[in-house]
Amino acid sequence: MNYGEHQPPARYESGDGCLTTLIRIPVRIVVLVLVLPVRMVWDALVACARAAERALLRPLGRALSWLFHVLVAVPAGWLWAWVLTPLGHGLRWLARAVFVWPWTALWRYVVVPGVRYGIVVPLGWLYAAVLTPLGHGLRWVCLALLAPAGRGVLTGIGWLLRAVLVLPAVGAWRYVLVPLGLAAAWMARHLAVLPARWVYRELLTPLGHGTGWLLDLLARGVAAGFRGLWAGLRLLVLVLLVTPLVWGYQRVLAPLGREVAAAFRFAWRAAGYVSRAVGRALARLAWYLVGAPVAWAYRAVCAPVGHFVRRAVWAPVRRAAVAAGRTARDTLRTARETVRQARRDAWRALVGGSRVTEPRELDRRVARTLGSTTTVPSAAPEPEISLHGGKAAQRG
Repeated sequence: MNYGEHQPPARYESGDGCLTTLIRIPVRIVVLVLVLPVRMVWDALVACARAAERALLRPLGRALSWLFHVLVAVPAGWLWAWVLTPLGHGLRWLARAVFVWPWTALWRYVVVPGVRYGIVVPLGWLYAAVLTPLGHGLRWVCLALLAPAGRGVLTGIGWLLRAVLVLPAVGAWRYVLVPLGLAAAWMARHLAVLPARWVYRELLTPLGHGTGWLLDLLARGVAAGFRGLWAGLRLLVLVLLVTPLVWGYQRVLAPLGREVAAAFRFAWRAAGYVSRAVGRALARLAWYLVGAPVAWAYRAVCAPVGHFVRRAVWAPVRRAAVAAGRTARDTLRTARETVRQARRDAWRALVGGSRVTEPRELDRRVARTLGSTTTVPSAAPEPEISLHGGKAAQRG
């Protein structure tokens, strides 16, 4: 893709006018000059961040993870598994033994039997054997003896209350209060209700209709005046403010904004190519100035020197150290065996008794019979000579 050619953004139509053509190249040049340092700094920061993440942050994270696992996770797991869990089980058992089991036993073997056999059973027997027959007897006495006398007394008291209270109240209501209420209602209807109704129908209703019509006409006039004033103001604002702003946005700001956005995109891509080219050049220069000499020095000087040191110095020193260690181990083994034998001899000299042979390690220099792999302790060590080697020597 040729990034030198301009690619129109979305909703871009060629032929917007000479203004777009005039501002395109200067805007791109200015934006490229402004964006190029930013893009180079950005690419440098990205490269440094990737190198730091690869060379520093990842190993540091692994080290911290391992350190956390060794110092925190493993001790915490051990503490949880071998200290806190048994301690929790012990505390739970202790809490049950101290708080739960005594109260459970007290409730099950003291409170429940005491309530059942000390309160419930006696109350049940008292209700069934004493209170129920006593209640039945009292009910029979009331129904058979007291009910007839009580009914006669209640009937007399009722007639007395009716003659003293109910009959006078009913007479006063029927023959005094009702006629007075009817007379008062007739007077109120003909003296107040009918005149008020005539005044409302013949005077107040036409007066209210006329007043409402006048107020409605006045409100319509005021509304028409406000609508005209609002239409005039809206037309004035539309002609003097909105139309110039729309024309300026469509003809100036929108093309300018599209060109600036396109210039920023083009400048960012071009600055990326320039930044990558500069980075590759710096990397190649660093390789030729530092990397290649260091690699040549490693291959031509350090590697041969290291091989020579490993063959001429390190290997003999390692062999000598291994031999010295083997000799020291044999010496210490012999010294231990001598001290052990001397201690046994001293003990026999003090206490007495026959010499007791203890099993010990077999000497490495135990002779073997020719043609066999079994060891013979009584045989003297002889040099082992291969038959094939001997025949070859005789033939030689």
